[in-house]
Amino acid sequence: MAFSHPIHEANKNSPYGDLTREEFHKKHQILHKQSFMFNDDYMKIFTQSWQPADSTTKLKGIVAMIHGYCFESSWLFELNAVAIAKSGYFVCALDLPGHGYSEGRPGIISNFQSLVSDSILVFDSVRKEHPKLPAFLYGESIGGAISIFICLRQKNVWNGLILSGLMCGVSRNILPIWPLEKALFLVASCIAATWKISSTKSLATKIIKEGWKKKLVAKSPNPGPKAMIPLPAITSQEMVKAVACIQRSHELVVPLLVLHGGDDRICDPQSAKFVLEAAASKDKSLKIFPGMWHQLMGETNESAALVFEMIISWIEMRAKMVEMNHMLRSSL
Repeated sequence: MAFSHPIHEANKNSPYGDLTREEFHKKHQILHKQSFMFNDDYMKIFTQSWQPADSTTKLKGIVAMIHGYCFESSWLFELNAVAIAKSGYFVCALDLPGHGYSEGRPGIISNFQSLVSDSILVFDSVRKEHPKLPAFLYGESIGGAISIFICLRQKNVWNGLILSGLMCGVSRNILPIWPLEKALFLVASCIAATWKISSTKSLATKIIKEGWKKKLVAKSPNPGPKAMIPLPAITSQEMVKAVACIQRSHELVVPLLVLHGGDDRICDPQSAKFVLEAAASKDKSLKIFPGMWHQLMGETNESAALVFEMIISWIEMRAKMVEMNHMLRSSL
């Protein structure tokens, strides 16, 4: 099967090239919907979905996607969603609180587990509408960490987990310098939640390698990402706590694909190896791409398309296995 990725149509001004967003979806024959739902804290969470526009298309599965810190489910991230939907899947995503079009203070993560609960709330509603479809989770960076916690809470619910640039070992480049770290985190949790760590000032320059894609991300109509650098101290605290908890990855039993840039200066590639080796999953694989940075979509178009092809092939194979197992059980 030949794969194509709409990243080839993007330019430094728009992920949709010279088209409007609506024209872009129409060109790719994608039905796009967006809405808001309230989380347990009565905060409005932005959600959206993509699927083949042809109503006669038999959906192969659900792919639930979670973006990374200082990104959103629209703009550059959306191109992967469209590419997966074109392959015959129902794709859904949310903007995490404080990101994109969701409510919340930009860049502030005061409770990591609330992000997990918000994601489960959104994705459970989708799975309820499509109960017979195999369901896969895709998470980038902090979205990957959230995805792991979802699978730990919802064992035997998901048919596959794809982690890209997983936040499982935060680089010392973006954290306070020891011995100030513990003291700063204590202050952050008590009186300085929005105080920002100056050592993370250049964080944005370490995520995406391609110059024109840096410009593209900067031109997002959503101002959120620009307000999130440097990293707030309380957010750093929650990230470190989450990374420590990911040591429970030995409880993971879901089929697992881990993708990581070999030159990732945000999240440690060696920690990704640890997560894969520790996972109890019988079906697990790791691919580290030499020379690539944290955001794999931020590489050359050719490299980004190759990563995408690997992801789609992996999902396709496991979706077919689920379908075959269903057919086998039905015949018994």
